[in-house]
Order: sequence, then structure tokens, then C-alpha cells
Amino acid sequence: MSDTEKPKLGMRAPLGIKRTVETGQVKQSFSHGRQNTVVVEVKRRRILGKPGEAEAAPIVETKVEAAPPPPPPPPPPAPKAPAEPQLSRKEIQEKLLREAEEARMAALEGARRREEQAKQQVSGDEKRRAEENRKAEEAAVEAARLALEEEARQAALAAEREANAPAPTVVAAPIADDDDRPRRHGAGAPPRREPERPTRGRGVDDRRQSGKLTVSRALDDGEGARARSLAALKRAREKEKRSHMQGGPAVKQVRDVSVPEAITVQELANRMAERGADLVKALFKMGMPVTLTQTIDQDTAELLVTEFGHNITRVSDADIDIVHDEDVDAPETLKARPPVVAIMGHVDHGKTSLLDALRGTDVVAGEAGGITQHIGAYQLTMKDKSKITFLDTPGHEAFTEMRARGANVTDIVVIVVAADDGPKPQTVEAINHVKAAGVPMIVAITKIDKHEADPQKVREQLLQYEVIVESLSGDVQEVEVSAKTKQGLDTLIEKIQLQAELSELRANPDRPAEGKVIEAKLDKGRGPVATILVQRGTLRTGDIFVVGAESGRVRAMVNDKGQQITEAGPSLPVEVLGLSGVPSAGDTLSVVESEARAREVASYRAGEATKKRTGSGPASLESMFSALKEKQAQEYPLVIKGDVQGTVEAIVGSLAKIPNQDIRARVLHSGVGGITESDVTLAKASGAPIIGFNVRANAKAREIAEKSGVALKYYDVIYDLLDDIRAGMAGQLGPEYFETVVGRAEIREVFPAGKHGKAAGLLVTEGYIRKALRARVTRDDVIIYNGSIASLRRFKDDVPEVRAGLECGITLEATTDIKPGDFLETFEVEERERTL
Repeated sequence: MSDTEKPKLGMRAPLGIKRTVETGQVKQSFSHGRQNTVVVEVKRRRILGKPGEAEAAPIVETKVEAAPPPPPPPPPPAPKAPAEPQLSRKEIQEKLLREAEEARMAALEGARRREEQAKQQVSGDEKRRAEENRKAEEAAVEAARLALEEEARQAALAAEREANAPAPTVVAAPIADDDDRPRRHGAGAPPRREPERPTRGRGVDDRRQSGKLTVSRALDDGEGARARSLAALKRAREKEKRSHMQGGPAVKQVRDVSVPEAITVQELANRMAERGADLVKALFKMGMPVTLTQTIDQDTAELLVTEFGHNITRVSDADIDIVHDEDVDAPETLKARPPVVAIMGHVDHGKTSLLDALRGTDVVAGEAGGITQHIGAYQLTMKDKSKITFLDTPGHEAFTEMRARGANVTDIVVIVVAADDGPKPQTVEAINHVKAAGVPMIVAITKIDKHEADPQKVREQLLQYEVIVESLSGDVQEVEVSAKTKQGLDTLIEKIQLQAELSELRANPDRPAEGKVIEAKLDKGRGPVATILVQRGTLRTGDIFVVGAESGRVRAMVNDKGQQITEAGPSLPVEVLGLSGVPSAGDTLSVVESEARAREVASYRAGEATKKRTGSGPASLESMFSALKEKQAQEYPLVIKGDVQGTVEAIVGSLAKIPNQDIRARVLHSGVGGITESDVTLAKASGAPIIGFNVRANAKAREIAEKSGVALKYYDVIYDLLDDIRAGMAGQLGPEYFETVVGRAEIREVFPAGKHGKAAGLLVTEGYIRKALRARVTRDDVIIYNGSIASLRRFKDDVPEVRAGLECGITLEATTDIKPGDFLETFEVEERERTL
């Protein structure tokens, strides 16, 4: 290549000592989507002049790609044309942005046209593919627009940097275009140089802008451009997904918040659907530093609710609980139901044997000592297909509360009185319970097959308890029965049915169920189980309910024959599985509409029970003094576990009635189920024995109890349990000491005895003074000495005893503080075995 030949466009200049010419390509964009690529040569020339003179202005020339032959010698220099004014940074940026927007609009118009054509040609799956292509094109266009905006910003920054650099001479030669017309840039436009990037298989001419993403490249069908646009498409999809997820500022939802008289901050936050930390922060600004678990009053809660833009609904504590008295069924919804009959009476008068005769089964053989320890519920079908529900309640005095509950849930009560024994204390209690509940009764005189039976005497004895049977012109039905010979059973059934007809027993089966807990226990394999007597409505599997301070969902129901059933109507006793805990016998089961409502009612009832148990009500002087008096008494700690809830309640109630001011039984924990490791750990910490009634400890609990020295005591009859606990409480108190004053004397004179001692001259006024007895000295009725007599003399002789009316002298062992006028008492202390 000769010196006069120029390098081809797009080629690197030949190697030399110094590189004086730099070439590059710049793409020009015009209106209506037209583009042009030009080759730019930048020549830098520095003119040396005198100090203070300005440098020569840059010369900008535009040449075509084909280089002309060497020009002839230049003519005399003509006067220079005035240079075009240089564009400012803002104008350059606006121009580039305008060109980018025009290119984007042109691309969108082309995409729209192609979309219209595609809609007329495609269908089914092709439509979905066209939709995806359209979104890809829009994403590519958006990415190209962003790239052009970034390019404009970089160009503006480059122009600002070039403002202080030496002025270059820019010569641009356009590549042959369609119209082949020369075009000029605005004078002073800054040159743009792209950094060299890997070509990735493209030609050498394309290497300098291989890293730029333009509208033409985004819409190009080439393989390299498509790979690049897919990456841009992925980024655009992510951006679109984020925008959809954010969705702009969410509209705040205003809620109606029900606020009780007292509520925790966390519960209030849950009802408001707000963050608990925000509520704590708002309360802190109000001057109330609280925690999430702290309880606030209704007025403070109202301030918070209004502060967060919600509506408050004030409710009282009574509104939270379920009120059964106000829920009365309409008369047209009531239907006939079977009667519920409770069998009551004294212990061992034949109640369970009578029920066995009716059921044709033998329950007595499975009970310890022949005593019914908990309530049993059975529904029997008579010969005429009618049904009767029987409740067998225990007769022992410890089960008074259970009998009271039995009377309250029944329609008819059968009072069992043995013909050979007559009315007993528990019989009288049962009669009183029945009268208090206002339930009709039937007297069943049992054991009439015995030789010593006297039914007429029983009728006469009942008169003193205001029970007048029909044979004595009264209104109480009576029947003579024998469980052994089956005599009188049919008559008893007829009288029960007659009484049920007179009572017109009806209930509404088409409503949410309500019932009473007859018994509850913790079964090892099934969890908490409650025997429920449905009173109205129909209980179905899957119903959500609240019973006492527990809630749950009916997981399964088992009738008295051990069969699983799906629904239970009025007067039907069933075992219900699915409780959150073991309820108390006598609690009311109510079906509610949702789990949230069940938890709310259960939580409220649990709080009320805690308040009642801890006595957190308003304090008074009487309650304070009684509390102090209770604290003075010793405590006998116990851990009690039983097989059913009613039995555990009976044991705890009986222990509370043990009368003694010096000691009282303190039940650390009572529950239903076997003795576990946690029970042993609790008993070990307080030194309490563990009482198991019809339950046993597991192997791990026994091992821990042996190592820790915890006493495990098992019982199956309540008499033995109470007697042993009384003996244990008495043993903890120790023997009792009784004091008897045997003599009194008045100190008449005090005189010295020995170096430091004193002797007292006495006149015995009552009883006798004996040296071996204990003595005390009182002054103004205040005891100033309590000890023993060191020596007792009459005249100068030591004597063992001085009787009333005589004078004597004494010295005391540990005191010399005696004065004339003091009194001396001698007394005896007797030790006795303590009983409760």
C-alpha cells in the first residue's frame, strides 16, 4: 500500500511509529425509521501558537467511502466559513431521546400491523404462540428504548467531558445509502466511540457495536440477535411480574372490630389485621409502654382502632359467652323425645342391680367393692319400640355434686329404697336434690324378695321427708321391685312411660345441638372423651362445639352399645371424641358456627375460671384476714389422678371438707388418666404423694418415683382413699399437746441467793407446786418466764411438793427477773395422738 493510498473503510490503519488517525462507525437515525451508518475518522492536530492565543477551530469534513485521487496543489487559502454553532448537552440529549422515541413508535406500529395480520391467520395454539411473540416484541422494544436512553445519557456525559479536551477534526464518510446523498451532522456534535467487544462470529465491521442493543437488532431475525433478545425478554417478564405483584398502593380495608371489656394487644392486632408491633408502637407514642401479651381496657382499644382507621364495636364480657336461657325454640318446631330417667338412692340399695335387670347385662361385677364410681348412661328400647334413657348415679356421699348434676339433666328420677333398710342419709339427699330441681319422682322399693323386707314400713318412713306415695293418698308413684326375681320391672316401665306422657317431653331436633356432660375422661388411645347427653338439636360428626373451657370438633361418636354413629338426637347419650381437653362433668356442650367462635368462648370461660380460682376480684378486709388465716395453716400437698373426671371432682371436694384449722389438703394437680413422668416431677418438687384412683403409673414414671422417693398410692374404693389421706395429714401435724395448770402461787418477797441468784418467797394459792413440773412467771398477765423450777424448799428443807395455803421458797433455772407481786404457775403437758 502506497503512502498516498488510504486504508479501506472499517480497516485498522497501518502500523507506524505513531497512530494519527482513528476510525470508527456511527449509526445515524432519522425520522420514519430510516437509518444510516457512517465511518468517522478523527484526526487530532495541535497548533502551536503564542501564549494567550486561542487554538484553531476543528475542521469537520464529510467524505464518501471511495477515496478520490490525490488533489492538485491547493489554491490559495480561501477565507474560512463560519463554524456552525456547537449544540449544548441538553439539546444533544433531547435530540437523541426524540430519535429513540421515533424509532420505538415505528417499531410498535410495525408490531401492531403484524399482530393484526396474525390474528386473521392463526387460531387455537397458534394464537397463544402469537400472543407470546407479541409480548416478546413489546419487551424487546422496551429494552431497546431503555438502551437508547442509556446511550443518550452516556453521550451527554461524553459531550461534557469533551468540552474541555483539545478540539478534534472529525471527517465522516457515509456508507452508500439508498439515495446516495451526502449528509452532514450538526457542527460540534461529539464523536461516539464504542469499546471493542468480542465479535461472537460476526464480521469485523460489526465488532465495535456488538454490545449495543438497538431497535433494529431487537427486531432482527438473526440467531445472535435472537439469543440476546431472549435474555432481554426474560428480564422484561420478571419486571412485569414484579409490577403485577406490587399492583400499586393497596387500598386499606376498613374492618368492624369487636372489642370486649378487656383484650390483649396481640388479640386486638389479629382482629384488626394489623401488625402487633405497630400497635405497640402506637401505644408507646401515647405514653403506654406495653407488650403484646399485656391486657388493655376497652377505651384504650377504641383509641387504637380509630387510630388505624377501623370501626369499633363494643361488646361486654357477657356478650362473648353463649346464653342458653334466651334461645327458646318455637312451639311448632318441637317434637316428642324419649324421657331421661335417673336412678338415685343410698349406697348398696340396689340401683345398679335394678338397671342391670332392665338392660339384661351385669355391670356390678366390674365395679370395685360393688360401688358405682361414676355416672353411666344407657338408652333402652322397650317392647313397644319406645325408648328410655337411664342414668345410673353413685350413691356415696362423696358424689353429692354428681347426683345434683344428674337431677338437673333428667326428666324423671327413680328413688331406690331397700325394703329391708329404709331411707338413709343419701336417700334423703337424693330426695332434696329432686325437689330442688323440680323433677317428678317415682319410688322403687327394692329387695322385696328378702325375708326381712317390709315395704309398708318404708312408705311410712318416707312421710317424715314429705314424700307421700299414691297408696297413702299422695301424688308420688311407688312400685315394689326385685332385681333378682324380675318382679315389678314391667310395672316400673309403665309408670315411667305414664309420667313421661304427663310431662309432655318435647325438643327441637332441627337445630344446632346442645347437651350436658355426664362424664369425661382421658382415654389412652382416644384422647379426651366426654359422655354427652343431647338435650336438643342433633349432634353430627364434624360439628364444631364448645364445652366449658374446652373446644373441638366431633371426630367420632359412640353409643352405649359401643357402635359408631354419625348423628345423635335429643335424649341420646353418646361418647364424643375430638375435644381439646377434658371438660368438667355438668358442663354444657354447644355447637357453634366456626372454630374462631369456639376458641373465643372457650378462652373467655377459661379466663373467668382462673379469676374465680385465684380470687382476683375486689379485695376486702374480711377476705384479707381469711387469706392470712389460711396461710397460717399447714398444707398437705397432693397429686391426684383418676379414671374419670367426676370421680376426681368428688375426691377433691371431699378433701376440701376435711375440718381442721391446722392443716388443709392442697391439690397441686388433679387430672384424668394414668400417672406420667410430669406428675412424678411435680410431686418430687413439693414432696407430695401421688394418689391414683383406678389408674396406674407407667414404667418410666415408676422408675423416676423410686429414684426420687415419691410415694405412689393406688386406690379403687373412695372410703380407703379418704381414710389414708386423713391419717397422713394427722401424721404430718404430729401428736397434739394438751396443757393442764395444776398450781398457782403469789411471789411475796425476793431476796438474794448465792453470788448472783435470787430466791422468791411464795404463797401457794391454788393446787400444788411441784419441782418436776414446768413453770411460768406472769407479771400483769404477761408471761415473762417459761421454764422449770431449780429448787423448792419449805423452811430449810428441800421438798418435792407444796400444797395450797402453805409458803415456800423457789429458785428458777434461767432467770432472776422476779419481783414481789408476780405470779407463778405450774402446769402439765399431755401428749395425744392426733386424729382428723
